[in-house]
Amino acid sequence: MEMEDDEKLELMQKRIVKSFAVQRDVIVPLSKEFDCTVEELEDVFFHLFDMSSLLALHATHESAQDICLYQKFNADLRLCWFNGTLEVISDEDAENLKMKLINEVKNGKTYEEALKEGQLELFELLKKEAKY
Repeated sequence: MEMEDDEKLELMQKRIVKSFAVQRDVIVPLSKEFDCTVEELEDVFFHLFDMSSLLALHATHESAQDICLYQKFNADLRLCWFNGTLEVISDEDAENLKMKLINEVKNGKTYEEALKEGQLELFELLKKEAKY
């Protein structure tokens, strides 16, 4: 008995969502955050995403991590204020600082450690701008 196309598609979707990396990095952490079972979240994902989106799920998660870290550092360092509103930190310095911190987190430093380092570096940038 040969599988129908819909059954094949469902099997392929399940294999993607049940892959080790997707489970470890996406499904399990999100199911804990959403206070739902892994199976419930998998089912939602099956209905939300088409096959190509499921195939790209882990890769898009990885790239979103950088974007989220970038935005989090921007907010936690108050760069939206120092750079965007007050304009005392240049776009280039703000960008370089955030990218440096993102790379440090990706290389194993905790977010809290990187943030503290970033705060100290930001203060040095402010002193430099003030010619302190």
